[in-house]
Amino acid sequence: MNREDISHLATLSRIALTEEELNKLEGELSSIVSYVAVISDIAADTAGSTPEVGPLHNVFRPDVVTNTVGEHTKALLAEMPQTEGAFLKVKKILGDTQ
Repeated sequence: MNREDISHLATLSRIALTEEELNKLEGELSSIVSYVAVISDIAADTAGSTPEVGPLHNVFRPDVVTNTVGEHTKALLAEMPQTEGAFLKVKKILGDTQ
């Protein structure tokens, strides 16, 4: 990457860079891009040799209701500090936004 590319990327990213930072990044980014290219080549060479675990498929089970309606309601409501009918009563946390 050259100095103009780095400056352009910094502008797009809204990052202010000094001349010293531009000089430092010019060398560092070139090294990083070269290293990524080497890793990409290695990954491309070994892409076909990846072992496969087995076929992929979804396992579905039928939905089965295991409890009756209201079976645990009384026990849960008994543990709550305040209730109103079959509901937990909580303090209002949202105010008027007008």
